[in-house]
Amino acid sequence: MRGFGKYGIWVYSAIALTFLLIPIVYTIVFSFNDARRTNIVWRGFTLENWFTVCEAQGVCQAFGNSILIGVVATVLATTLGTMIALALVRYRFRFRSATSLLLFLPMATPEVVLGAGLAAQFLQAGVGKGIGTIILAHTMFCISFVVVTVRARVASLDPALEEAGRDLYGSPSLVFWRITFPLLLPGIIAAALLSFALSFDDFIITNFNRGADVTFPSYIYTAAARGIPPEANVIASGVFFLAIALVLIAQFSAAARRRRLAKTG
Repeated sequence: MRGFGKYGIWVYSAIALTFLLIPIVYTIVFSFNDARRTNIVWRGFTLENWFTVCEAQGVCQAFGNSILIGVVATVLATTLGTMIALALVRYRFRFRSATSLLLFLPMATPEVVLGAGLAAQFLQAGVGKGIGTIILAHTMFCISFVVVTVRARVASLDPALEEAGRDLYGSPSLVFWRITFPLLLPGIIAAALLSFALSFDDFIITNFNRGADVTFPSYIYTAAARGIPPEANVIASGVFFLAIALVLIAQFSAAARRRRLAKTG
């Protein structure tokens, strides 16, 4: 049994990793497919899809819409969520507990319910659906994730550091930008990355509130009926490679920083 447990974890890990990587590998491989009407059957290797990525109708526009929505929603959600997190941790006010509870509701509510509710509110208010309503919807549900992430970072800060800044006659704004904000920055960056990933990837809430505008997930959903065009696979593969590159850069930078600190220490 001891030997089985030793090798069983490796077998289980290999199966789980293979299961997770199959869709990614399929997407990358079929981005090089010499597809014609559909991209379901392998017809041969070609690099043309990577050089003519925007020739498929609507794919680059949909990708651009997703980037625009993700960036704007991330900026709004990160700004508002950071301020809410600071208020919840640092200040005592009426309905503070109720506010904390309400912030968790978008995270616990099914996306179908959330998307349908927002669509009904926009319809009742007479607001036309489009890029603006998608940004508002994404900002609303991303704020909760930002608050949870930044709040944990705020709670871990040592108040003595800010008190030292005030003892040195630093103004409240100077203390915030020179001490508090740099200490919060790792949590804010993590929250912003999470918010952008959630916004860029969202389909259900977007589909209820997009109107005639198309985002990249919506385009993929519509195109899947006839086989996702290889140009869409190219964009998806590019996003994957970019994410891997960013992770590797962050890891190497952190390792280099630790080595420098070890030498100076």
